[in-house]
Amino acid sequence: MGLISTIPFETIGIAVFALTGALVAARRGMDPFGFALLATVTGVGGGTLRDLLIGTRPVFWVGDPKDVLVCLVVAGIVFALGPRRVTALDGGRRGRALLWADAVGLALFAVGGTGKALAADVPALSAVALGTITATFGGIIRDILAGTTPLVLRKEIYVTAAALGAAVMVGARAAGLDPFTSAAAGFTGAFGLRALAILRGWSLPVFPRRDADG
Repeated sequence: MGLISTIPFETIGIAVFALTGALVAARRGMDPFGFALLATVTGVGGGTLRDLLIGTRPVFWVGDPKDVLVCLVVAGIVFALGPRRVTALDGGRRGRALLWADAVGLALFAVGGTGKALAADVPALSAVALGTITATFGGIIRDILAGTTPLVLRKEIYVTAAALGAAVMVGARAAGLDPFTSAAAGFTGAFGLRALAILRGWSLPVFPRRDADG
């Protein structure tokens, strides 16, 4: 499978995820280094783990640092905007822009990661897992560094959306659809489920907590 259909998805996904990292840095009142760090680890974190798992050498951003440059540029722009404009960008006090940008990045990385896994000739189930990892790992690092509970550990529908998008893309390719159409279908599945979860407050059931003495 050629990578022509996945390159736009992953490149745009890096920029979008870098934006979420910069917005989190703004919320935490970080300095420029903090902005650069969160934007970069969010933008390239998932793809880094994916490349390590499938044995790609060198890791994509090591061989071509333009993706790191994209992250740094996004971080610099957000920092330069200042508190008032960033608050407006982030949707005011409700801060909904971060959720929506993260949803877009999640869907883009789900199909980008899955596409690269399929190009490496890994089995279908492994490709779904790698697409899910690509879509979620950068956000995990971002939230941990920012001192917040990662979305994947909350009851929100998040990992499920990434896995759905990856599975739809794998299924579409198995059905004989072309790479771009398969990626578009996967993106629609991932973003659609995540968007519905945000709009309607959908969440997964949680295991009941027991009392400390229980």
